[in-house]
Amino acid sequence: MVSDSVVDLSRLQFAVTALYHFLFVPLTLGMTYLLVVMETVYVMTGKQIYKDMTRFWGKLFGINFALGVTTGLTMEFEFGTNWSYFSHYVGDIFGTPLALEGLMAFFLESTFVGLFFFGWERLSKIGHLAATFLMATGTNLSALWILVANGWMQRPVGARFDPVTMRMELVSLWKVFLNPVAQAKFVHTVSAGYVTASVFVLGISAWYLLKGKNQEFARRSFRIAAAFGLASAVSVIILGDESGYLDDLGQKTKLAAMEAMWETEPAPASFNVFAIPDQKNMKNDFVIRIPYVLGFIATRSYDTPIPGIREIVRTNEGRIQKGILAVEALDRMRAHPDDLEARQQFEENQKDLGFGLLLRKYVRDPAKATPAEIHRAALATIPRVTPLFWSFRVMVGLGFAFFALFALAFYYSSRNSCHKKPWLLKWSLYFIPMPYLASELGWFVAEYGRQPWSIYGLLPVSDSVSSLPLSSLIFSLGGFVLFYTVLLVVELVLMFKYARLGPACLHTGRYDGEAPARPEDLRSAGVAGGGHHV
Repeated sequence: MVSDSVVDLSRLQFAVTALYHFLFVPLTLGMTYLLVVMETVYVMTGKQIYKDMTRFWGKLFGINFALGVTTGLTMEFEFGTNWSYFSHYVGDIFGTPLALEGLMAFFLESTFVGLFFFGWERLSKIGHLAATFLMATGTNLSALWILVANGWMQRPVGARFDPVTMRMELVSLWKVFLNPVAQAKFVHTVSAGYVTASVFVLGISAWYLLKGKNQEFARRSFRIAAAFGLASAVSVIILGDESGYLDDLGQKTKLAAMEAMWETEPAPASFNVFAIPDQKNMKNDFVIRIPYVLGFIATRSYDTPIPGIREIVRTNEGRIQKGILAVEALDRMRAHPDDLEARQQFEENQKDLGFGLLLRKYVRDPAKATPAEIHRAALATIPRVTPLFWSFRVMVGLGFAFFALFALAFYYSSRNSCHKKPWLLKWSLYFIPMPYLASELGWFVAEYGRQPWSIYGLLPVSDSVSSLPLSSLIFSLGGFVLFYTVLLVVELVLMFKYARLGPACLHTGRYDGEAPARPEDLRSAGVAGGGHHV
């Protein structure tokens, strides 16, 4: 058995690298299609200002894209170094969408991102717009395949366990791809990226308007970001509701923990707006409820009950006992492949094999587990409730705040009066970090809420890690934190630099009667000669 310290540090290292990486991903996902919208308007109208908008916001996108790729490469190597048994056990299924992501998406986006930056003078208007569209499509396809892999971890379908090879094997790629959890996660994640990009453009445009700089450029950017963001915020809210429904279908434990729901209530269940969970005693010290709401959201019905945590623990105790039989039968089959009785026993209890494996964290031989150890393993199937409960509520609150911001921004920008509303402009500016916080919280809820499983119901995290020395994990974790922090600081410095320079860094033209950009500003922004190099 691998020590708890190795498991915890391996989890922490992957969480740190993943959360750092996802500081860059949402803006990349969302900015690409915002650039498509801006360039489409340029092609349709021929107005130089829309070309400048595409190039300027594209410059900020390029900084983010480069650093996002750098942070993402590490994670794929971590599956081999830190999660070797995970890679062995589910590599046939998990590796397939990741391979397709590289072949179908990464090469597409990396090819056309070059054409986007260096093809302005070499491609026709339509040709460059096509390159921008394909760049955006490749970026979003990359997210699709990665989320197909992650969705399978949340709800494993289209695969079977082979007792001879002791591995999960792919049965139907089509089922893996059409996994409803994967599809909902994809649309929800990219919509969150669109919200992030929209708030980013909205906030920087608001800063220009507050400073009285680049007024026409800022008003048009503000209007496009408001419209794009409003549609995206609606999508995020709808898909968030869909995710809650799918959690009830597949991960009832996560749903109960997110809602601090200890007892099974008569249908339809209440929604806990505020609670102070006490996990040790399985109760809430204080709670404010809205009747019936959770039942409608999670079950789409009036009469379907949602199991509480106490009931889930009792159910999981039964599944662990059946899992013990599956582990016993599997051991007998490996020793005597012709043992038909063992094969029948395994087939009857195979779906609970993962629950039997949970016991290996507490006892070397699951067959020798005591009732107390079985109960302890069942309790461990419930993640920590308090962080999940509050992370989910902060995320949902931010989602509705984004909707309100975009709705007001769209209303006032459509009336051409957004520049007269300093309170709205300050709100837009100060809200730039909030989509990043919401995205990080969303991933925390999704991944922490799946604990203690790496593959839900199939493979515990404690059985997934590599046997690494603690010193190696501590050294690599410290190195990643230091390196990624440096990259984040570099991104912020570059973003602030070019945001302050504004669109005037693209050429020597004037905006709203402003003086042309100084030559030294142009050189520092990477513009040479006639100003056509990005």
